[in-house]
Amino acid sequence: MDEYLRELGLDLSDCVIAAKQLLGYKLVHETQYGRISGYIVETEAYHNTDPASHSFRGQTKRNTSVFQRSGTIYVYFTYGMHWCMNIVTGNEGDGQAVLIRALEPIEGVKIMQQYRKQDNLIQLTNGPAKLTKAILVNKEQDGTNLLDGPLRLEKGFKPKKIVVSPRIGIKQAVEYPWRFYISDNKFVSKLKK
Repeated sequence: MDEYLRELGLDLSDCVIAAKQLLGYKLVHETQYGRISGYIVETEAYHNTDPASHSFRGQTKRNTSVFQRSGTIYVYFTYGMHWCMNIVTGNEGDGQAVLIRALEPIEGVKIMQQYRKQDNLIQLTNGPAKLTKAILVNKEQDGTNLLDGPLRLEKGFKPKKIVVSPRIGIKQAVEYPWRFYISDNKFVSKLKK
């Protein structure tokens, strides 16, 4: 994994560093229907010391994957209807991860549109639940790893400007400036008004 991350120029040792660094990388899912990919344009960091994190109260059956080695995929079910995807960071046992909040669709757009029942490209992957449905990520990918699983990262582009803001959609630790997104990217889930 270390060599793979070095080749990509990624540091997954800390969730906040990784959340910023992951912007512009291409997230690829090799599916039975073909290759699906998109550039990561929005992320949020979650740490075990953070009351908004699933790892804050320790390891459970539901959040086991977030305590695995960095590069592990942690997928969880929320609101009784949506999957959300994270990339685990830090050392094994740390309980920190980066939520992938939005993608800019690149490959497999027709597959994404079919599964999302959405023709509007802007609305296709501009949210954590939207993107998992579009790129066919669910509980099956939970616990897989970027090195040897169906999901992986590839080099993309270096963003010109990154916006830092408080995270959204949470009730605790809302003041943490741990949300990162590419400025002026129309695929970001929620922009400042």
